[in-house]
Amino acid sequence: MRTLTYLLLTFAVLAVLILLLRWTYGSGKSLVARRPRTGAPDEYGLLVAVASPADADEARRLAALLAAAGLRYTLVDTADGPRLMVWAADEAAARAALRRG
Repeated sequence: MRTLTYLLLTFAVLAVLILLLRWTYGSGKSLVARRPRTGAPDEYGLLVAVASPADADEARRLAALLAAAGLRYTLVDTADGPRLMVWAADEAAARAALRRG
């Protein structure tokens, strides 16, 4: 009787471990975010590329011009290099601010 109890308890513990491992390493939805994928400059939805800086210093200088003009921007590392992106509605104002600077 005691051996049967230990055997059933062992199978129950193994079943719980199998279920936990299957849930952890299963192919369902993960709770951990995936690593961001760099895409082409036209793959960023409503954002439009207005500048393609050559290095980090130029990117900071151009970003300061956009910030001084009161425009929101995003610096994105695309597959084609860094790009300063703005909303499509702000594209004309952003290009004007960059030309003035």
